[in-house]
Amino acid sequence: MDTIKGDLDDMKTLSACCRMLDKIGFTTQFKINHAGIQSLDSQKEYTPAEVKIVNFYRFEGSSNPDDNSILYAIETSAGERGTITDAYGPNGDPIITQFIQQVESFEKKTDKDKHL
Repeated sequence: MDTIKGDLDDMKTLSACCRMLDKIGFTTQFKINHAGIQSLDSQKEYTPAEVKIVNFYRFEGSSNPDDNSILYAIETSAGERGTITDAYGPNGDPIITQFIQQVESFEKKTDKDKHL
């Protein structure tokens, strides 16, 4: 796993976190479709069994709870690495939520891990 160096303050916004993940190789954008999750780069589709959630990041809107979001760092069985974003909480997309709940490999790295 790639080591991230730098100030954790850089990870306070969704856009900063996306830039950090892009720099370490999570460059593919994913979307949910009828078959599972699809890479917008390769157009390949993956089932929950073919996906690992490497990490996730939650962001809270400062003035509006409707602005809450969650960013998932994803790695596929084919080696594609990228992200998918969803609203967090009651405004989340139920299709994304259902897919994520079916993924068996789901990790949350902590500051102590010194990764992602």
